[in-house]
Amino acid sequence: MMNILEINKIINLLLILVVVYFIFTFVNQQTKLNSYNKDISYYTTQIEELNEKKEELLATQENVNSKEYIEQVAREKLDMYLPNEIVYVDVNK
Repeated sequence: MMNILEINKIINLLLILVVVYFIFTFVNQQTKLNSYNKDISYYTTQIEELNEKKEELLATQENVNSKEYIEQVAREKLDMYLPNEIVYVDVNK
């Protein structure tokens, strides 16, 4: 039969193993939580940027049929001008 000293050693060993297991599990969970928090931060930033882009696109959609917008696009992207305008070209560019 085991004496009390041997039983205490076995109980102490089991307690140490349980504590080590809990510490390992805790550290592993903290690592996962930190990773998830970084992901949340990244996706929150992405959502904010996309919401801003959405607002810009909605504003553009409202103005797309206005005369000013059509004139701006014709000037900037198509290099078109009104017939009575004089266009100066900078040769240094």
